[in-house]
Amino acid sequence: MATFLYRLGRAAFRRRGRVVLIWLAVLLAVGGAAATVTGEVEEEFALPGTETQQAFELLDEAFPDSSAEAVTSRVVFGAPEGETLSDPANRAVIDEVLGMLDGAEGVVDIAEPFENGAVNEEETVAYATVDYNVTWADITPEMRDQLFAALDAGRDAGLVVEASGEVAYGEADFGHGEIIGIAVAAVVLLITFGSMIAAGLPLVTALLGVGIGMAGIAALSVTLGLTETTGILAMMIGLAVGIDYALFIASRYRSELTNGLEPEEAAGRAVGTAGSAVVFAGLTVIIALAGLAVVNVPMLTRMGMAAAATVAVAVLVALTLVPAVLGFVGKRIFGRRIRKANADRGGVPATVPATFSRSGRENFGSRWARGVLRRPVPVLAACVALLGLLALPVTDMRLGMGDDGTQPEETTQRQAYDMLSEGFGPGFNGPLLLVLDARDADDPEAAAERAAERASELEGVVAVTPAAFNEAGDVARMVAFPSSGPSDQETTDLVAELRGEVAPVVAEETGAQVLVSGQTAAESDFTKVLDDALVPYLALVVGLAFVLLMLVFRSLLVPLKAALGFLLSVLAALGAVVAVFQWGWGASLFGVAETGPIVSMMPIFLIGVIFGLAMDYEVFLVTRMREAYVHGEDPKQAVVSGFDLNARVVTAAAIIMISVFFGFITAGDMMVKAIGFGLAIAILLDAFVVRMTLVPAVMGLLGRRAWWLPAWLDRILPNVDVEGASLEKHLRGSDTPTGALPPAAGGPPAPEREPQPVG
Repeated sequence: MATFLYRLGRAAFRRRGRVVLIWLAVLLAVGGAAATVTGEVEEEFALPGTETQQAFELLDEAFPDSSAEAVTSRVVFGAPEGETLSDPANRAVIDEVLGMLDGAEGVVDIAEPFENGAVNEEETVAYATVDYNVTWADITPEMRDQLFAALDAGRDAGLVVEASGEVAYGEADFGHGEIIGIAVAAVVLLITFGSMIAAGLPLVTALLGVGIGMAGIAALSVTLGLTETTGILAMMIGLAVGIDYALFIASRYRSELTNGLEPEEAAGRAVGTAGSAVVFAGLTVIIALAGLAVVNVPMLTRMGMAAAATVAVAVLVALTLVPAVLGFVGKRIFGRRIRKANADRGGVPATVPATFSRSGRENFGSRWARGVLRRPVPVLAACVALLGLLALPVTDMRLGMGDDGTQPEETTQRQAYDMLSEGFGPGFNGPLLLVLDARDADDPEAAAERAAERASELEGVVAVTPAAFNEAGDVARMVAFPSSGPSDQETTDLVAELRGEVAPVVAEETGAQVLVSGQTAAESDFTKVLDDALVPYLALVVGLAFVLLMLVFRSLLVPLKAALGFLLSVLAALGAVVAVFQWGWGASLFGVAETGPIVSMMPIFLIGVIFGLAMDYEVFLVTRMREAYVHGEDPKQAVVSGFDLNARVVTAAAIIMISVFFGFITAGDMMVKAIGFGLAIAILLDAFVVRMTLVPAVMGLLGRRAWWLPAWLDRILPNVDVEGASLEKHLRGSDTPTGALPPAAGGPPAPEREPQPVG
């Protein structure tokens, strides 16, 4: 592979104009396809194989005229203190507010509260249901303006008037995370390279790759149901890895120039060595993201596949566009001071002499590695203790899907939620939908009465509405109102009781089947789906990545160490998410206005993304250690050499990735905010605690055993040659026109050898 990538890098460098034009053409083509897309993106939430999904499908079949996608709003009225809503003046205000909405854009029906029994016993709280004939994608600013104008009219007249539902929400706020991340990345790259042009190279190439990925998602959005949230998450990950991959290849290019090679040869060597690490690092991310398909939740699958495709584009950009742009950059990859000290010769950029490499002085990375290797056991114990402590909150993690009760207190949705809870009980905001399938029952109406009776007998049920049958009279809907809130454990337990105690009895006595759906039931099913999928998902992703890393490192213990380090960092990151977003520790610092359960899909999504990204730094850092070891250094010195050459670049890459993810904490969408926070914390811990500290400690303790691979396994595994041994053979056996072969791991060339098995 290294030899192929070497040739690819040289070809891209040599034909740089053509390569850049091809990528620009791809961007224009995909962007043009995105611009021609028309239609709505259906934000369908499906849970295949669950009772909730079965109930939804039955309702769609039995009630074809009712659109599950049509939006509905509730306008909630509160009486002034000491008054009731039935007072004539207050009734007149309610009529005025609803009159303003009657005939408003998209409104097809309004259920007046006093005519439909939507008033509490004290007559202090009431609500009207406003039905629209549009879907979420069709909501216009005018519809929102008309709704809020009606609310303001009621408030001006002295009532408390709030609203919930899709129309009451504003435009989704995803913040400006990409801008913040790019700004920080530019500063870090400028410090790392000392050159504006060199700092801009990873940014420009990464943005082009992300642009292609985002345009592709937009082009396929209607066909595949790719939502705006899917695109934001793909951009978040694609931007982070795109900058990192370009950074690693550009850094290796500078290193090869420092070793005395001319630019074209340096570009080929950079792609042949660092490019190999990019390929395998990218593959681990792609495997982790695409593996989300095994969870069998379509929304999660789409998110994973979209992000994986964006990462694949980032890898291709790094292998082809980056060396092409290096051809235009030439010697300007270094700062002005270095260029002046090495003037051009005959119009050809002069290579930078080896004396540029700090005259033999050890850098901070080398000193850090030596410090860890001197006391590996205490360092290892401290790392594990720190990560274990941060992971403790995971034991109290509660999962949910989010509702208006977790919105900021100042929003109209939250105030409407609180008014309904106070006026009708906490369970009013989380009703359970009972769907009666009476197609095999002798008497459907008797079956419905029996189901309502049995449900009403449960302690946690406040009331059950009468059955509403379809035209055929064989399927009915009923609503059970629990005494507890939608996110309470008592409501989850009630779902289990309805399914485990009421449904079997009704089926046995009447032949009708009772299906339990609704928000809390969907959350319960979603959580169970994720729990059931977690072990197969981890087995698939970790198993494939283990094999991949075993091919890269020719070792059993190094991939095992990498996987265990990932588990520590991901648990610690999830613990931090629980502490901030559920417990509220430091919530105000991160703009978390209201704490609550963690979004159900977030843990498994975080696990997939973090695993892939964590392996990035494992591959980039440890491949340099492997390269030094294969070229003759003893195991501990190989660790130091790996840090000497890559620690600074890995640090810069981690800071960039952390900044990109932290930027998305500015988003108003709580799921995007939580995922941005979780990814940033995970990379912070994995890069600096696990990869930069725990890894050298473990490698020092293992010594030569770290590179042990059974002889029989070594024979059957293909040699992917990430460290470039075959490339070195190829170059030594050919007439390399310029430059000398690079010194191995910062020292003079040493005879190549493979590590011997440790018995």
